[in-house]
Amino acid sequence: MSNINNFTVIMLAIIQGVAEWLPVSSEGLSILLMVNILKVNFSEAFSYAIFLHLGTMLAVLAKFRRDFLDLLSIRSPILKQVLLATIFTASSAVPLMLLVRGVDGTLANMLIGFLLIATGILLRLPKEGYKKAESLSLKESAALGFVQGFAILPGISRSGATISFLLLRKVKEEDALKLSFIISVPAVAGAVLLSGFPKNFSIDVALTLTLTTFLVGYGMIDLLLKFASKVSFSSFCMALGVTAVALTFIVL
Repeated sequence: MSNINNFTVIMLAIIQGVAEWLPVSSEGLSILLMVNILKVNFSEAFSYAIFLHLGTMLAVLAKFRRDFLDLLSIRSPILKQVLLATIFTASSAVPLMLLVRGVDGTLANMLIGFLLIATGILLRLPKEGYKKAESLSLKESAALGFVQGFAILPGISRSGATISFLLLRKVKEEDALKLSFIISVPAVAGAVLLSGFPKNFSIDVALTLTLTTFLVGYGMIDLLLKFASKVSFSSFCMALGVTAVALTFIVL
């Protein structure tokens, strides 16, 4: 794992375990750190950032275990929404993943910067909900999955995009939050499998990353979700995005 020692492995895991529950793109933050501070090339940083989601995916499984057990029943009220969202996530995420891998490393900051700014603008949209998640139509469920697929792009917050979409469709905040995290599990699992085991990773490093991310993520999820509901991250995303774009010209 080039230019990354045990200390930075733990640091990256902690960042992922915290940022995943905030609408700020944990993937974008991790890649910015790896590219600009740790001097990891963009392609490797992109692969590492995807793998980092494995630990927080396991934290979601543990946190919402009853909901996932309910999904095993054909009578689950949101089974069709989750299945359709997963299919359409793949339809947008797979081609975008293949596309973004070819990004020139010198333009990585600009890409992430503009996408963080886009996330900040998205978070400013007025929204509130009153419907239950199971009331989503098939078209809305497909659109939700398609929107989630764009979170493969570093800088687009997955939770910010999906929760915003659900609230704009008038789904209750509590239901939107839960459905957003439930549909993240198959999406993350698919992204990790498609990306493959990162180059230069040892089994020890992979286990350390995953375990640390899981423990931090599971331990912090309730606190951070409450914090995120009370704080606007729009300005933070846009400021970080502008900084990232500026770094492009400094590097060039």
